[in-house]
Amino acid sequence: MATHKLLLLPGDGIGPEVMAEVQRVIDWLNAQGIAKFETEQGLVGGSAYDAHKVSISEGDMAKANAADAVIFGAVGGPKWDSVPYEVRPEAGLLRLRKDLALFANLRPAVCYPALADASSLKREVVEGLDIMIVRELTGGVYFGEPKTITDLGNGQKRAIDTQVYDTFEIERIGRVAFELARKRKNKVTSMEKRNVMKSGVLWNEVMTQVHAREYKDVTLEHQLADSGGMNLVKTPKQFDVIVTDNLFGDMLSDIAAMLTGSLGLLPSASLGKEDAKTKERKALYEPVHGSAPDIAGKGLANPIAMIASFGMALRYSFGMGDLADKVDAAIAAVLDNGLRTADIKSAGTTPVSTAQMGEAILKELQKLHA
Repeated sequence: MATHKLLLLPGDGIGPEVMAEVQRVIDWLNAQGIAKFETEQGLVGGSAYDAHKVSISEGDMAKANAADAVIFGAVGGPKWDSVPYEVRPEAGLLRLRKDLALFANLRPAVCYPALADASSLKREVVEGLDIMIVRELTGGVYFGEPKTITDLGNGQKRAIDTQVYDTFEIERIGRVAFELARKRKNKVTSMEKRNVMKSGVLWNEVMTQVHAREYKDVTLEHQLADSGGMNLVKTPKQFDVIVTDNLFGDMLSDIAAMLTGSLGLLPSASLGKEDAKTKERKALYEPVHGSAPDIAGKGLANPIAMIASFGMALRYSFGMGDLADKVDAAIAAVLDNGLRTADIKSAGTTPVSTAQMGEAILKELQKLHA
């Protein structure tokens, strides 16, 4: 049995609490001989700044490069609001994405049947929702240069962020979206702002070319990103796979997340290029939610997104699709049984802590694997 190396980066806020529930699952898989994982822990974000005055140390970056996958919690909080911009907690995550060349971010938005009423939208709008948002992750305005704030004098300043995309960046993220669509409902919606942004014009052009050249069997439609955001709220089930740039992907995936009832429910995968020989790729898995410092240490955090992120690691990094399906089924079973953390509780359900939710999911996983 192959041994897989994992680097666990719990981070800040609720990160360590939800990561502990993933560790519980990993320990059980190892003990049962179902899989073999070697884990190391490192520091990222505010915790790394407190220890090393950087958002991630060179030592932990080396561990990330050596790992088969990185499992990431959350970073940030008001404690670090005044630290220098270049070492802010979020810079650690951005460096991981950039240095590991994790260009494709996959964010599923799935509405669990038991939680259809937890959404702010009507049940009939979200029930059965299953969307995959594919976000380009290493280009665009978050990384483009120049990125400056200039003092113009007389109390005036000018801030510049630069949106930059090359053809190859759009082609490779497009291929990820089309390949995923072929395994789903065979439809891709590309979103940009070609009406006001030159990068949007190129994005639209390249996506159209890749489709015509390589993926004629997949349905491709184009929407402006602002209109797409409106349609995500209006009629979200029209979408299957959405592909978009870094900035719009950041916003649209959070909109899609809330359609399901809570940010605490949804996982994500950030993937690099597949090696032609080994078929392996760098990867980082993280929940969509943030560090939620207001509830940190109180046992209120929802570990579902963190556990589901590990499930995505099983699927996309380790070829354990059947086991990943069982993780998803275990989560659904617990929700069907009426267990709820604070963010999704409602009348008639049973409130549980972070650890209790994690334990319940593991018990359901054990039943499914018996």
